[in-house]
Amino acid sequence: MQSRNRIYLSLGTNVGDRIGYLVRAVDGLTCIGEILSVSTVYESEPWGYREQPMFLNCVVALRTDLGPEDLLTAVKELEVRVGRVPRFRWGPREIDIDILLYEDLVVRTETLEIPHPRIKERDFVLVPLLELDRDLRDPITGRSYREFLEGKDIRLKPFCCLI
Repeated sequence: MQSRNRIYLSLGTNVGDRIGYLVRAVDGLTCIGEILSVSTVYESEPWGYREQPMFLNCVVALRTDLGPEDLLTAVKELEVRVGRVPRFRWGPREIDIDILLYEDLVVRTETLEIPHPRIKERDFVLVPLLELDRDLRDPITGRSYREFLEGKDIRLKPFCCLI
């Protein structure tokens, strides 16, 4: 049986064996659903709290049968299994997995916002997301995510490919 819900997840890391954490996270996602594609890994400057090491970021397209809340639970449990240590908001992390998009669903709860509320502000999310699907649109406004990159000075460096 094929999973029916197409989702996009953002993965980020800036502590320790950064590539190792990304590889373990992508491998762990196979227990959550079927991996469709993985973007290039990009190196980026920290966002939010600036006094920390450079990040590696990528986006994964996945099909899953999990609903949004169950998916959130599964990715947070995966972060712990991969080795995430709790710290302060936007601080250093071994692995961070964010749900970016879940089909065209819009979710606003106390614990979950889909689409991710800061997609449009983060080049390190938009560039790899659009690498996987150039035609993606914001499910709230209908605007193409490409529009949010127009005229921006992109400061990402391609780092490597995981697959």
